[in-house]
Amino acid sequence: MEQQKKILCVGLVCLDIINVVNEYPEEDTDSRCLSQYWQRGGNASNSCTVLSLLGVPCAFMGSLSAGPVADFIMADFSQRAIDVSAVVWQVEGQTPCACCVVCPSTGTRTVILSDMNLPDVTADDFSKVNLNQFKWIHWEGRNAEEQVKMIQQVQMYNSTLPQQHRITISVEIEKTRELLYQLFPHGDVVFVSKDVARHFGFESGEAALKGLYSRVKQGAILICAWAEKGADALGPDGMIIHSDAFPPENLVDTLGAGDTFNAAVIYTLSNGGSLQNALTFGCKVAGRKCGFHGYDSIREIFTDEQPKS
Repeated sequence: MEQQKKILCVGLVCLDIINVVNEYPEEDTDSRCLSQYWQRGGNASNSCTVLSLLGVPCAFMGSLSAGPVADFIMADFSQRAIDVSAVVWQVEGQTPCACCVVCPSTGTRTVILSDMNLPDVTADDFSKVNLNQFKWIHWEGRNAEEQVKMIQQVQMYNSTLPQQHRITISVEIEKTRELLYQLFPHGDVVFVSKDVARHFGFESGEAALKGLYSRVKQGAILICAWAEKGADALGPDGMIIHSDAFPPENLVDTLGAGDTFNAAVIYTLSNGGSLQNALTFGCKVAGRKCGFHGYDSIREIFTDEQPKS
């Protein structure tokens, strides 16, 4: 049945070693953290966590390298009931690790990623995936040339199906890397980050949408979240849609807020919700997430606050 089809997120999974501190440490000093813990991270991986907490059957596709870090990550995927059958086990490189410094007093999160030379999944890897099980596939922009080839495989698959059975394609362009910009014309829904918008010289979400919309394909939705200023979206009707931010009473942990926003928007749109409701729900879930460490708060908070169509 259609409603049982999954959402697949393609991109990074890594280990986040998170240090929560009173204030950001000065260089060349010793200091104690308030707490330290391990967490499964990576944009696409985090979005899967949020989708799972919202009750959506979901799957992750990305690279791992066998070892204790991958064991931790796989156990966490399992705990969240996230399908990992599309994970690609690499023989070269190591599973990446990120050291994160989270400072609740200022609301900052500083991330230092160790890349470990782990190859990304390829179009050839993707060709082995059974597309029939998915209703939506989201790509976190990484090895864009290969990702474009993956998207073309989905477009070929879609061309054989009636509109209502086609897979929706979304892409996230978060990093200011020229190679990633080739993804703009390939998504039905395109998420562009504040950093990328600023890189192009725009100083608001609305300005970014107007300036970048010519890069997306006809009929696509372009979305830009702007932290405490909320988020804006522009669809084929030419109307700018806005949602204010919903900041928590106490800012605790902004790590993964963007991934949370993306997942909540995808959740709403994939269930037939309006763009306005998707944007508002995205800002609400991301805002509430910033009031807690990790993601588990999302399940409790939003059992009674599902978005309407």
